[in-house]
Amino acid sequence: MWLDSASVVVNEPVRTKGPVRGERFLLGLIGAGIRSSASPPLHEEEGEALGLRCLYQLIDLEELGLPAEAVGELLSEAQRMGFAGVNVTHPCKQLALEHLDELSPTTRALGAANTVVFEDGRAVGYNTDRSGFSRSFERGLAGVPLGRAVLLGAGGGGTAVAHAALSLGVRELAVVDRDEERAERLAHALAALFGSERVVAANGDSLEGHFAGADGLIHATPTGMASHPGVPFPLELLRREMWVADIVYVPLETELLRRARELGCRTLDGGGMAVYQAAASFQLFTGRQPDAGRMLRHFAALVPQPGRSNGQQER
Repeated sequence: MWLDSASVVVNEPVRTKGPVRGERFLLGLIGAGIRSSASPPLHEEEGEALGLRCLYQLIDLEELGLPAEAVGELLSEAQRMGFAGVNVTHPCKQLALEHLDELSPTTRALGAANTVVFEDGRAVGYNTDRSGFSRSFERGLAGVPLGRAVLLGAGGGGTAVAHAALSLGVRELAVVDRDEERAERLAHALAALFGSERVVAANGDSLEGHFAGADGLIHATPTGMASHPGVPFPLELLRREMWVADIVYVPLETELLRRARELGCRTLDGGGMAVYQAAASFQLFTGRQPDAGRMLRHFAALVPQPGRSNGQQER
């Protein structure tokens, strides 16, 4: 069903249920280049720990030869096949909205959904990326200066972390995207919520100046993922006084983070955000409260940790 003015806004989260051991949940992830995702084992293992049976399927657009615009058809198919819900990732978080019946307040504000719950014949969109990034940032970069920051990437993930960063106290955020119109749209939307003095859209020509005065950098583009290696800007713009947060988690140490650490920057990888958003999605899908600490430990065993064997990392 197409989203229109009659769509219902549901309260942000959460559904709760009493324990029913052995209850089954068919879940999934829609996105491109997602074969390395940790979402299947994270959800399935946590379900087992809580006495549930979760089967989490990957629905990869690249493997299916489908464009991002096929997300609506895939959501409908998942609903018809009895999925309890699906996660949505790059490049579908914003495109999915027009195919949903209801949006949580956070999802409507962000304009992007990463979690869709199928319930009572309706597809309800949520966004757990914002809270996932906030929890990870508070845990991993506590005490860093929040005067000015640069955000690279104005897509669905970038939108969520931009809201999180400004809510965490970043005084001024420069939004950068290779699509300058998209950066302008996000900056305009953020300015309406947080104040025009706190947000600016930056283009490639002004990037050096924004880096020169920045306390931190948030990277929210697909560049650096295993399927999209590289760095999306000249690394000589980094300074050791900056903190650097990356939302990519496969690999956990991207080239950007490796170079930032070598320079002496405080860094935050995408692992914490991945786990905390997954924990929130799990609760929405199942109505059960997951153990985020247990999920962090499981993630550490699943994803190679920089500089340590899997068994040595504690999270």
